Amino acid sequence: MKKWLNTIVAQRYFVPLSRLRERAGEREASMKRSFTLVWMATWLAAATVQAAEVPAVLQWSQRVELSTPVSGVVQAVNVKQGERVRKGQALLQLDDRGYAARAEEAAASVARQQEEASEAQRELKRVQELYDRTVISTSELDQAKLRQAKAAAQLRELRARHSQEAKNRADTILRAPFNALVVSRLAEAGQTVAAGLQPQALLVLARAGEMIARAQVAEEQLNNLKVGGEVNVAVGQLRFHGKITLLGLEPAARDKSGAPLYALEVLFAPGENVLRAGAQASLTLPGR
Repeated sequence: MKKWLNTIVAQRYFVPLSRLRERAGEREASMKRSFTLVWMATWLAAATVQAAEVPAVLQWSQRVELSTPVSGVVQAVNVKQGERVRKGQALLQLDDRGYAARAEEAAASVARQQEEASEAQRELKRVQELYDRTVISTSELDQAKLRQAKAAAQLRELRARHSQEAKNRADTILRAPFNALVVSRLAEAGQTVAAGLQPQALLVLARAGEMIARAQVAEEQLNNLKVGGEVNVAVGQLRFHGKITLLGLEPAARDKSGAPLYALEVLFAPGENVLRAGAQASLTLPGR
């Protein structure tokens, strides 16, 4: 009877060692889960404070519309839309025969006047020697000086004309001002170009090797940035490192609540990737 009572009491009031170990393991696992949840919440909160993504739109870093400063007929267009060109590369050629003829005529006039100016200089030297020996009068010396001055002035005038005619001939060739991408081709062979107060765009180029991601951000975000600071740019699955080139000083737009939004521009290099102006992108801004 006594043995039976002891067994009942032990089963009711004492917990087996295996059960104690099981409970200890459960408490440890629960503590680990709680720690993990707290750590993840802290990390997410810190990430939210440290960085923010804002939408952006891609633009060319530099876009130019090219035209010839002289009039004429297009003889050849050497590039196509989408082609990459080098600085100084000939893109378009006007018929230059008329300009070449005027440049050669001006060069001949310079050569002829050069001889006349040299002759006037020699004559002045001869008259000066005679005057120094009191053989001729002062008026004759003055006339020789006047002839020499007129010949020299005419030579300078003809040289200036030749320089202008040579420039006009060179301007019949349209060259790339920098390494670029041909955005638009607006001219064809045989087309007449009339240079005037409003030049006709013949080609549109965009600077190659760099683009701008343009965004509009709130004032508190702008205050945490500085020109030259690094910002990550995302375009689809592509990621680039960029630098801030512009922080707006005046509102560019307003959000739904009426708060001002300021322009933010980030310059980055797309490498060999083909990106287009107007494409959507996003900027990862550093936090506070």
